[in-house]
Amino acid sequence: MSSQFHFYQPKQDHGLAYNPLKSIVAPRPIGWISSCNADGVANLAPYSFFNMFADVPPIIGFCSSGWKDSVANIEQTGEFCWNLATKPLAAQMNISCAGVASEVDEFQLAGLVKAPSQLVKVPRVAASPASFECRLTQLIRLQTAAKQPMDNWLVLGEVVGVHIDKRFIKDGIYQTIAAEPILRAGGPASYFGISAATEFEMARPSVTE
Repeated sequence: MSSQFHFYQPKQDHGLAYNPLKSIVAPRPIGWISSCNADGVANLAPYSFFNMFADVPPIIGFCSSGWKDSVANIEQTGEFCWNLATKPLAAQMNISCAGVASEVDEFQLAGLVKAPSQLVKVPRVAASPASFECRLTQLIRLQTAAKQPMDNWLVLGEVVGVHIDKRFIKDGIYQTIAAEPILRAGGPASYFGISAATEFEMARPSVTE
């Protein structure tokens, strides 16, 4: 009798056409990270393993598979910016993920204008509706349950400055849908958007004694 569930151990082959973990844990916000090396050469790259982990103070983080330019730059300078990836900027975001030499400026490669930050030296994506200026708090090499080091690097940073395009603030509330954020989905080329049709509200239950 066949089981209702497909079961596999990640250490072994999942037996499917594409890694299902990336489809199950989806959609995921995109860490569109700008950084600079010690010589001031800018780098811009998207990471789909990204999220916010604390709010006071705000801590965001992304994880890189391999020691990439973003990680190397942030280790050197202790600074980076996060830029909101949106539907109008999707093509440029995709160009910025190309595997190019470290001396290549992905801002120029993708035809994006830089905007200066106020508290860090790293430039922001001028066209992005929202950007965070960040200072490195932790750079962690991940390890397996057996304590074996992995070639995966978690970068955590404190948000020290926030830039929001005023067009997306209404009655004091940032309009998430209006900014058209894009999110990474499961398949090798899959992305999601959001819309009012998919929004719903659900208040937290009140605590009763």
